[in-house]
Amino acid sequence: MSDIRGQQTSAQPPTDGAGKPGGPERSGGILMGRPFGVPIYVTPSWFVIAALITWIFGGQLTNVLPELGAARYLVSLSFAIAFYGSVLVHELAHTLVALHYKLGVRRIQLQFFGGVSEIEKEAESPAREFWLAFVGPLLSLLLGGLFYLALLAVEPATVPGVLLAGLMVSNLVVAAFNLLPGLPLDGGRMLRALVWGVTGRPMAGTVAAAWAGRVLALAVLFGLPMVAASRGVDRTTTDSLIDGALSAVLAVIIWSGASGAVRNARLKEALPSLRIGELARRAVEVTADTPLGEALRRAREAEAGAVVVVDGRGEPTALVKESAVRSVPEHRRPWVAVGPLARALEPGLRLSVDLSGEELLAALRRTPASEYLVVRPDGSAYGVLSLADIERRLSAAVAGRPVAS
Repeated sequence: MSDIRGQQTSAQPPTDGAGKPGGPERSGGILMGRPFGVPIYVTPSWFVIAALITWIFGGQLTNVLPELGAARYLVSLSFAIAFYGSVLVHELAHTLVALHYKLGVRRIQLQFFGGVSEIEKEAESPAREFWLAFVGPLLSLLLGGLFYLALLAVEPATVPGVLLAGLMVSNLVVAAFNLLPGLPLDGGRMLRALVWGVTGRPMAGTVAAAWAGRVLALAVLFGLPMVAASRGVDRTTTDSLIDGALSAVLAVIIWSGASGAVRNARLKEALPSLRIGELARRAVEVTADTPLGEALRRAREAEAGAVVVVDGRGEPTALVKESAVRSVPEHRRPWVAVGPLARALEPGLRLSVDLSGEELLAALRRTPASEYLVVRPDGSAYGVLSLADIERRLSAAVAGRPVAS
């Protein structure tokens, strides 16, 4: 069972259903509460793993407590709930440290392969990154020790004894697994912090830990089924299929998490160079009754990439949407006015030419749109920022390709 922390940094803006920055946060599942102001969600996939744990653990109880009969599945369900309670404590440990460092936590999710703490910002130093990652496995180790001490006070061959033994072992397994040195596991973030501290380069730490994570994914894919098969000869075909499927899913999650960490790191590196003044397109100004064909002709002559609608005094009032222009057939463009194809300039659609990096993305989140009017400090129009241009710049950064300014 893994605790794969999804540290979503502000390098990549959340999107709405149309893929625009600033949209409402996607559903996180069933809201269970808000400790420390952080919402906790249980996703539908949790019910799948809870049912699987109940089935597998219930089958094992037949050998230990045969007198339970069908009630063993109720005991197994209690174990599944208590185990995920331990996972929640693990995640709350990450959350408390993140809040202490003022990194912000968007939410906690309990899902198929454990828990996810969505931390909004990256740690500012290798030491903070290390402790932010290490505190989760540390809490799992402590929980394992507490369950062991509690187990000493009860009879092993009883319901409390079986539950305590299962919780002890599962927490120790969670701690050990998360200490493996590969992203996106906690051990991978600890490795990233160590490499970052030695080299002084966060990206070097991310790349090293990501490749370790990919190696770990391959080890999980091929190694776990082999280990399971070596435990005995009485395993059924169903047992082997379940082990293989779980290993494959876990390997995919680890591999994609490691790759995602590299993408986020590249985005973070690219943010300082994301300057609105360099990204803004030159624009031509036309009145609302100007035919689209004429407006496009003027834009071509001026080598402009956008059209701004102005009123009789020359004040910008709306931005012609690129998507709306593409929807008009070329033979209709001389007969369609630009006014109906434009979006009125709301306050959030005017952006200062001085914006860059995190501040720029925060402005896009507040007012989602496909185009924005870029204005100088005196309020005059500088140009038009297209969301498509930002997406291309960020996509190039993720792919590691150079981008012309």
